[in-house]
Amino acid sequence: MSKQLERHDISDELYVYKQDNSERWYARIKVAGKWIAKATKQKEKEKAIAMAHRLQMEQGILVERGLFVNSKRFRDVADKAIKAMQKSIDNGKDIEKYTTYMQVLRKYHIPFFDRTYITSIDSDKLREFDKWRIEEFGREPAKSTLLNHNAAMQLVFKEAVDQKWMLAAQVPSLSTKGAESQRRAHFTPEEYEKAYDAVVALEGNSRKEKSRQIRELLIDYMEFAVYTGIRAGTEMDNLTWGDIGFQTNGIAFQLFITVSKGKTIKHTGTREIVCREKILSSLESLRERFPNRKPTDKIFRLADGSTTNELTKTFEKALISAGLKTSPHGDRSLYSLRHSYITWQLLAGVNMEVLAKQCGTSVAMIEKHYSHVIPKMFSRELSGVDLGEVTVKKSIRKRSDKLLNILKNRYKEWEAHYKKVGCI
Repeated sequence: MSKQLERHDISDELYVYKQDNSERWYARIKVAGKWIAKATKQKEKEKAIAMAHRLQMEQGILVERGLFVNSKRFRDVADKAIKAMQKSIDNGKDIEKYTTYMQVLRKYHIPFFDRTYITSIDSDKLREFDKWRIEEFGREPAKSTLLNHNAAMQLVFKEAVDQKWMLAAQVPSLSTKGAESQRRAHFTPEEYEKAYDAVVALEGNSRKEKSRQIRELLIDYMEFAVYTGIRAGTEMDNLTWGDIGFQTNGIAFQLFITVSKGKTIKHTGTREIVCREKILSSLESLRERFPNRKPTDKIFRLADGSTTNELTKTFEKALISAGLKTSPHGDRSLYSLRHSYITWQLLAGVNMEVLAKQCGTSVAMIEKHYSHVIPKMFSRELSGVDLGEVTVKKSIRKRSDKLLNILKNRYKEWEAHYKKVGCI
């Protein structure tokens, strides 16, 4: 919270003051029995005093014309906006969007603006906030982050205007100039093997049964993410057994996953993911753990049916132990598994339009974030040298080869179970 450093009284109803977070003076004016704060935008005290007199006159004119608004402090307006968003969430509307906006307001805007009057927030105050936010982030936030922050802030301003706590003309412009998105950290196949082995080691060294179950679940979660391209987080966490479908011709077996929840669903709509056969091992393991599964049950849950928010922390622990947390392109996380999937598919020659539809993104986004991969897709054509097909080492899993052979002979059982209860 900002602290007042200096104050100069002009009259009983007007004074100017300086705060520790700005070189410029602010004016406090008593209007219609209420004290309001206004930025003078001046660094010199004498100029600030002159501007304060002008601001006092302007507010007096607004009172005479019936245009004066009884402003509220930012925290109070933001709290009211949050309550409105929570009501929409309770009614099942814009759940993910409003959840994000509420988190942003509570973590950044409310702590900074706090008791600042909503009508006192101008371009200078917003620049102070931008500087503070960069310090909090430890870097310049990406443009996509700023868009979320601005959308949340606009809802607060809208609430203030609707409640007649400020005029629409007083709403300042919000900047969307952020850091350009950088190349995204991913794993090479060899690094993924190492990360996988690190999680297996954690599972084997678990002291508590719940910790073992979390690590066991993480193994399956990783396999799904890196071999389907589904986004870790909302997309993965909301998958149910009823979202998994399949096709068979009596010999071959293909799996499909319907993704209906996530940050891009509003724009891309529900999409169907074609799965690689490498997830069959983990899928069979999950089926064995939940023999009484129903179509509405979530896939990624613990033995008692509960979900966990410890997967991210556990994965990070494994990455640190394996020396894989950092990379030349930033820190790795569960989301890096999706980036790995896209990178590997591009290197395998998968068409970008097909890959964009599979991953719920656009060709433009793939070209923007994975442009470093595209030349390698045409290495033979560009170099004139054919090194032959590159094979990717298979993960050494405690339940892989044997289960994959079993799965080939058990598709009839899966089909029968699907017909009986509505899921494989």
